[in-house]
Amino acid sequence: MSGVIGTIRRTLLSCTSLARNGLIALAAAAFGSSSPAYAGEVPLLDAVSRYLDLNRQEFVVLTTALALLGFSVMSAILLMRTRVRAAGNEARLRTGIGELQVQADRLRALLFAEPQILISWAAGDNRPEIAGDTSLLMPQEAQQHPPQRLLAFGTWLPPEPALQMDHAVDALREAGEGFLLNLSTSNGRSIEAMGRAIGGQAIVRIRELGGVRRELAESNLRYKTLLEETELLRDFAAAMPWPIWTKSAQGQLRYANMAYAKATEAASVADAIHRNLELLESDQRDDVSRALNDNSAFTARLPIVVGGERRVYDVHAVMLSAGSAGIAIDASEASSLRAALVRMAEAHRRTLDQLSSGVAVFDGQRRLAFYNDSYRRLWDLDRSFLDANPDDSSVLDRLRAARKVPEQPDFRAWKAKLHEAYRAVEPAKDTWYLPDGRAVSVVTTPNPEGGVTYLFDDVTESLDLARRFDGLIRVQRETLDNLAEAVAVFGSNGRAQLFNPAFAKMWKLSPEAMREQPHIETVETWCKPLFDDAATWQTIREAITRIENRVEVPLKLERKDGSVLDCMTMPLPDGATMLTFQDITDTENVERALRERNEALETADQMKVDFVHHVSYELRSPLTTIIGFAHFLSDPVTGPLMPKQAEYLGYITTSTNALLAIINNILDLATIDAGAMSLNLGSIDIRKTIEAAAEGIQDRLATDRIQLKVDVDPNIGSFVGDERRVVQVLYNLLANAVGFSPQDATIGLSAIRTEHNVVFTVTDSGPGIPADVKDKVFDWFESHSHGSRHRGAGLGLSLVRSFVELHGGKVRVDSVVGRGTSVTCDFPIDQAAHRNAAE
Repeated sequence: MSGVIGTIRRTLLSCTSLARNGLIALAAAAFGSSSPAYAGEVPLLDAVSRYLDLNRQEFVVLTTALALLGFSVMSAILLMRTRVRAAGNEARLRTGIGELQVQADRLRALLFAEPQILISWAAGDNRPEIAGDTSLLMPQEAQQHPPQRLLAFGTWLPPEPALQMDHAVDALREAGEGFLLNLSTSNGRSIEAMGRAIGGQAIVRIRELGGVRRELAESNLRYKTLLEETELLRDFAAAMPWPIWTKSAQGQLRYANMAYAKATEAASVADAIHRNLELLESDQRDDVSRALNDNSAFTARLPIVVGGERRVYDVHAVMLSAGSAGIAIDASEASSLRAALVRMAEAHRRTLDQLSSGVAVFDGQRRLAFYNDSYRRLWDLDRSFLDANPDDSSVLDRLRAARKVPEQPDFRAWKAKLHEAYRAVEPAKDTWYLPDGRAVSVVTTPNPEGGVTYLFDDVTESLDLARRFDGLIRVQRETLDNLAEAVAVFGSNGRAQLFNPAFAKMWKLSPEAMREQPHIETVETWCKPLFDDAATWQTIREAITRIENRVEVPLKLERKDGSVLDCMTMPLPDGATMLTFQDITDTENVERALRERNEALETADQMKVDFVHHVSYELRSPLTTIIGFAHFLSDPVTGPLMPKQAEYLGYITTSTNALLAIINNILDLATIDAGAMSLNLGSIDIRKTIEAAAEGIQDRLATDRIQLKVDVDPNIGSFVGDERRVVQVLYNLLANAVGFSPQDATIGLSAIRTEHNVVFTVTDSGPGIPADVKDKVFDWFESHSHGSRHRGAGLGLSLVRSFVELHGGKVRVDSVVGRGTSVTCDFPIDQAAHRNAAE
């Protein structure tokens, strides 16, 4: 083969040479032999042309043809050679491509030996190339979507990592900034996203972390998270207003916040840690240490002095792996509020215990949480049963067993309906009619925190009173309508609310018009034809419309028809005013006649008193003369008297003395009635006063054979009064007792001393005083002669009462017919004190 090629090569070289020479000759012929470039070749051409017996031109043509032939042969040989060489090169290229393909497959296999995705952007191209397992990031149902959907990072990443990925990719493509991110996908996978700028391309590799890398990434992420949490906790602890601290296992302060430093009066946190300042007292720290050594947390409310002020803190401490930590929360306000809440709850309990309503509170579990004593007494339940916090159903079952709830055909359904209150939002009210005849009002109120509050009230009496009240209202309505007295009620707005037929008839009003509730001014207009006194109507209007100082106003109306009405405005509690009109025309006429008669009687009585007073004065002068001459005649100086004359003179003396006593009594009573009597106060010896009074009736005691029994304490002492008037009082009482006592009887006089009074009592065993005349024994000229052996003017007891009352005392008569009479006089011991008290 190589020999053939060499022959072909030599032939081609010869032909080429010939062709070259022919071309040269052709060029010489064309350009002329004078051309220096071809001057050396012309003799050769000439020699060849002579050798072939050709002229020069033919030789040139022949050589040209041969040259072209050689060129063609040479071109064919070169082409063949080029094709052979190209075929070899192609074979070698195919072999190289195959090797490169194998190497690329091997590298691809190595590259995607673990699940990952490559995303690349060429420079200036916004369409990325995506290679790898997209199921790594996209769920199975999203595999049908184009891979470019991976660039919507929010579809497979949480919002914050997706935003972080967006910013990192934008920085890589725009500025070539690489990144390395460890992220967690929405389906919980841990991936690593790395971005690099290589060869003018932006390449992002995303792969799932596994093994050591995953553990390292998770550790880094956990470290970062813990670091952030630690910083947050530190910032949180530093910002807390409560002291927070940590200590080592040896009790050395390792951390404290600013609140701890302020509480311990340290200059700073570092100063508190350096000096190991303690917040708690030594005994408190011992309690904390004992609790922590027992591997239990410490929680207590302790008093701590902070800033010179003792406050209450809730201290919490826990044991940690390398020491302990604690916090002190200011609970002063909470403690105060708790104490106030306890006091308030206790006050509420005491208040509820004082209520007459039974109160029972059931919690969200329907168990009894509170009850008051009224509830227990209402249902007669054992305190031990209630204190055991029974549930609602148990209480109802016990009440049903005791027949203390309404009889129900279906008790279970009734109880279920009652328990609907636990799911209700509004209170409900019902009335239970118990088998024992009682009626109990029941109010169920749902509690905001759960449960129900029951309020029980025994309304048996209320319902009975309501029925009675309703009946009473009807009776009063009928009574009002049938009253002869005219009645009308006007409200606070001045309009008529109520009237009876007598009112409409008295003022000649239309009942239909009054039912329209006219105003008082309208009613006044209707009534003016009968009574047109503007001042009186003004008073009535003010009494009806007045807001303050509402008082009763009595009025008397004399109408034009001659009738006289007695009017009364009565303010009612609800702000209304009741007007009453009563026709007192006849009564007024009778009263006028009685008044005139009374005035005449008073005038006659006064004339009688004046006459008696005047006569008493007129009789006193001649009587004094008679008494004087009688004493003068009885004097031995005037000469002896015959026995009969002496006896007659004794009668004259006795009668004149009795007449003088009567006249003196009349004058004293007249003086007292005129208000001119005054007492001559002084110290009165009680025993001497009794002896003086008893001495005055000794002759009458002897005459009637009556015994006087005096019962007085020897040490009774004295009191302040008018001695002469007190003797006169006792004398009159004793004389009255002697007069009403039978012969051979006994009368008594006693005196006792109390804290404020001296009490004299005179008793007799006479016939007694009937009840119908007992109130008249103290009147002038009233003398009860039944059973008395003496008749008098009836002035003794009148004087007794007048003198005792003038001393500020009292007289009391106790008498039983047939058994005797007892008269008691109370004299105050101290007249000055009595008068001051009276004033």
